[in-house]
Amino acid sequence: MPQFDHSLLKSVGTDVVFGANVEIRRPHLVTIGDHVAIDTGTYITTCAQIGDYVHIGPYVTVIGGERARLVMGHFTNFAAGCRVICGSDRFNGHGLIGPATLPAGYKDAMKTEPIVLENFANVGANVVIMPGVTLAEGTAIGACSLVTKSTEPWTIYTGIPAKPLKPRPRDTMIRYAAELGYRSERD
Repeated sequence: MPQFDHSLLKSVGTDVVFGANVEIRRPHLVTIGDHVAIDTGTYITTCAQIGDYVHIGPYVTVIGGERARLVMGHFTNFAAGCRVICGSDRFNGHGLIGPATLPAGYKDAMKTEPIVLENFANVGANVVIMPGVTLAEGTAIGACSLVTKSTEPWTIYTGIPAKPLKPRPRDTMIRYAAELGYRSERD
């Protein structure tokens, strides 16, 4: 199976690995840092800025089109099967719902807002994240959660909709990142 062609990307760092069947619809709008793994079946239709030491697990979908944006800080990840909705029809009945090929005057209104994972934000398997959400530094989202609102730093969230469960310790992660040459933006 052929690997994704790195030369199509806006920029790509070192030690970047793509699994089979990775599709990035607008590679000229995607930047990727160093030490990144993007697993098989990943599908990205948005503009994306991916930091260092990032893992995107198998069968992750990032949708929203050309105007939508995903930002992943350093030491972030999406586990298998996540759905990252950076842009979506509003489903308010003011137009037709569906493909980008519909003429603009016939389409329902769109909600297109960036999704941001600050450094050390981690997302469990099969999580859905809606437009406009920022996962604050150190946030962890439990598997199968639905994230509709931005989070507080260094907190674990779970549920539908996701709610804070408990604080997440940060010292070990910050120390290991510092040993690799990174510093927390909140230090």
